Amino acid sequence: MSHSNVKHGILRYGWWTRVNHWLIAISFVLLVLSGLALFYPFFFGLTGLFGGPEPTRIVHPYIGVFMSLFFVIQAVRFFGDNLIRRHDVQWMKQIRDVLGNRDERLPPVGKNNAGQKLVYWIFLATVPVLLVTGIVLWRPWVADEMPVWALRWAVTIHAYTAFIAIITLVIHVYSAIWVKGSVRAMTQGRVSHAWARHHHGLWYDEVRRKEGYDDPGGLSPDRDVPSKRT
Repeated sequence: MSHSNVKHGILRYGWWTRVNHWLIAISFVLLVLSGLALFYPFFFGLTGLFGGPEPTRIVHPYIGVFMSLFFVIQAVRFFGDNLIRRHDVQWMKQIRDVLGNRDERLPPVGKNNAGQKLVYWIFLATVPVLLVTGIVLWRPWVADEMPVWALRWAVTIHAYTAFIAIITLVIHVYSAIWVKGSVRAMTQGRVSHAWARHHHGLWYDEVRRKEGYDDPGGLSPDRDVPSKRT
């Protein structure tokens, strides 16, 4: 099964969606590196990536605000695609089939499967918490005006929430690599018809109907391109 088809494939992610996604991804990685360097002595050496301890402390919150702004844009645009549906519940019940790579047993899903939707909702919950607690800790603009108890709570919540977000990021990256074609979809934008039908059958059917095809599931065996209704 081919994974991408730039010429005849289905557009899964437009250029702005891809740019937005990678801006968030790069920002998040920078936040992880600088945050680990600031919070845990073991990772102090990572401050060298940002020019030293003081530049790391200065740049970390600015990157956080930058990432949050683009995250809001993406979260709003992706909200409808990440609502939990009945087939998502069934997909989760069959998580052993997912992990066992028995895709033929899984129910067809929409543009995102239940795992991708959980990642969305976890980030939707953690990013605002990280932003608010990060602002409380922001020196010299805010932290110096805060009581000690607020700073202690903010540090604790920020650290635990960051841990959840980092674990979620690792799972997200691993899943993208595991399902061949996912990373390419986020770099090139288009996926093959076979890939779309195999991994996101309901979304594939929806796209086909919008394009005016009578038989959403039919594929040309030779070109991986469906025959259109005349």
